[in-house]
Amino acid sequence: MGTCSGKRPQNESSLKNQQNQSNTDNITPQKYQLNDVQSDIGNLIITNKKLGRITKDYTLLNPPLGNGAYGEVRKAIHKSTNLMRAVKIIHKSQTTKQEQERLINEVEILQKLDHPNIIQIYEFYQDDRFFYIVTELCTGGELFDKIRAEGSFSEKKAAEIMKQILSAVNYCHEQKIVHRDLKPENLLYESEEENSLLKIIDFDTSKEFVPNQKLNQKLGTPYYIAPEILKKQYDEKCDLWSCGVILYILLCGYPPFDGKNEDKIMEKISQGVYSFDSQEWEDVSIEAKNYIRKLLELDPSKRLNAQQALSEPWIKKFNNPLEFDKPLMTKVLKNLKKFITQQKLQESIVKFIVNQLATKQEKTELLKTFQCLDTNQDGKLSKEELLAGYSKIMKPVEAVEEVNRIFLQVDKNNSGSIDYTEFVIATIDRQQLLSKQRLKMTFRMLDKDKSGSISIDELKEIFSGISEDIWKQVVQDFDSNSDGQISLNEFFTMMKKIE
Repeated sequence: MGTCSGKRPQNESSLKNQQNQSNTDNITPQKYQLNDVQSDIGNLIITNKKLGRITKDYTLLNPPLGNGAYGEVRKAIHKSTNLMRAVKIIHKSQTTKQEQERLINEVEILQKLDHPNIIQIYEFYQDDRFFYIVTELCTGGELFDKIRAEGSFSEKKAAEIMKQILSAVNYCHEQKIVHRDLKPENLLYESEEENSLLKIIDFDTSKEFVPNQKLNQKLGTPYYIAPEILKKQYDEKCDLWSCGVILYILLCGYPPFDGKNEDKIMEKISQGVYSFDSQEWEDVSIEAKNYIRKLLELDPSKRLNAQQALSEPWIKKFNNPLEFDKPLMTKVLKNLKKFITQQKLQESIVKFIVNQLATKQEKTELLKTFQCLDTNQDGKLSKEELLAGYSKIMKPVEAVEEVNRIFLQVDKNNSGSIDYTEFVIATIDRQQLLSKQRLKMTFRMLDKDKSGSISIDELKEIFSGISEDIWKQVVQDFDSNSDGQISLNEFFTMMKKIE
C-alpha cells in the first residue's frame, strides 16, 4: 500500500505547472494536442504509408493547433471528401534517428489498435523534409483542461472517466502493448457533448512487451511515472499506477506526488508517499480511497491489473451495465446474422468506406450494442459474449449455430474474437453505407490520379494482399471494355452486388 503523509501537496498551481516539467531521461519533448476541430470520421485499420507531399491529398489549414520543438499539428481538409482531419507534422532535420524511430513505432502501434477509446490513425506520409501522421479529430479538448476548469469531479463522473481509460488500457495490455505515458494531457474528448468518448493519444513511447519479461527504459512524465520505472525494472502494470494518479487528481484537483522540483517529486514517488488528509478528501468515500490505494501499490505484483481494476466494486457502483435494449439488440444482431463474406476486393472497399466515411451518428447505436455485449470490457467480442447476446433473441441451439457461422464470416484476422471495426462493418446499415453519394465519394478517393477512372494498379496499391486471380476476376466481371480501368458506372455495378 502507498504510505500516507500528513503534508498536503501544493494543489492547483502545481497542476497548472505540471506541463512545464521536463520528461525524464530521453522522453520526446512537446506533446501535440488535437482539439477544437469537428469530425465525423470513424476508425481505420487499413493505413497507407505514402511517399510524396501530403498536399496532393490534403489542404493544410492555418493557424496550427499546436507547436512543439520538432513540429506542429494542423487541421487538414481531405480534398476528395471535404472531411476535416488533423495532421501531425514533424521536421526530419530537427529530429534524431531515435526520435524518428519512435515516430514510426507510434504509427505501427496505432495501426494494430482498434478500440473506441483509442485515437485512430488514417495515413502516414513522408517527403524530403517532413513526416506527416493523419489522425481522427477530437473536438472536446483535453481532460487536463477540464480538470483545471472544474477543479475536481464527483465520484460518479470520475468513475465514468476511469472506466473508459481502463477499458482502453485493458485492451492494449491484451494486445501486449504498454502505453507508458498515460496522463490527462494525453486524453482527449471526442466532442463537446455531455457523454463524449475519451480517446487515449500519443503512443510514441508505447512498446510491445513480452509477458514475464521486464522493460528497462526510463520513460514517462513526472507526477505520473511509476516507481518501478525509476528502477528500470517494470512491466505493463506501470500504466495502472498512472491510472491511480489520474484518479487521485480527478477527485481532488491536484497530484498525489508533488514537490518543488523533479527530484523531490521522484523521491515521493519512490516512497509511495501521498495523503488523503486535506479537506478535499473529507467527502470522498472510503471505497474510492481504497481503490486508489490498490492502483498506487508500490509492489507491482500486488497492484491491480487492468481487468481487475475494471471489476472493482467502486467502478461498477457508478458504471451500471448498459440497459439491454431488445429492439436495438435484435436489429443489430439481425444485421450481423445477414452478413455474408463478399469478394475480397469488395470486402476491402466496404472496410475502406466504413473507416473513412461512416459518421459518428451511424456508429453510435452500434457502439452501444458492442459495449453491451462486451461484458468483460476488453474491447472485443468472444464467442461466449456473442452467444449470450443471441441467446436473448433466439433459442439456445439456434444461437450456437449462428455464432459459429458468424465467427467464420466476421473474424477476418482469425483472432478468436470480433474486433470493434469488424463488428461495425458486419452490422452497419449496408444500404445507407453504399448510397450513390458515398460511392461517388469513395470512387474519387480511389482515383488517385484524378483521371475519372480507377486503374487496377491504383486498386492494387491501396488494397494489398489480394491474389492475382481475384484481380483477373474483377477485370473479367466488371471491366466491360477490357481497358484495365474501372469507370464510375462499373464501380457502381461492382459495389451494388453486395448490398
